[in-house]
Amino acid sequence: MDSVHIYSKLSILPDELKAEVSDFIDFLIQKNKKKPSSKKPIFGCAKGQIYISPDFDEPLEDFKEYME
Repeated sequence: MDSVHIYSKLSILPDELKAEVSDFIDFLIQKNKKKPSSKKPIFGCAKGQIYISPDFDEPLEDFKEYME
């Protein structure tokens, strides 16, 4: 759609609707602005924050009867 076609439609609107169209155009411009990219995590940045107990792989006592 070309600008002349849009302008011809805009020119027949009453002033209060032109103000709404202007506000909507401002909204679209703000929406289209590039947002800053989020920081990417660095490999190993969570080192030392997660703990797995040494007996993690040991059978659970609740399943002792099942395992026999």
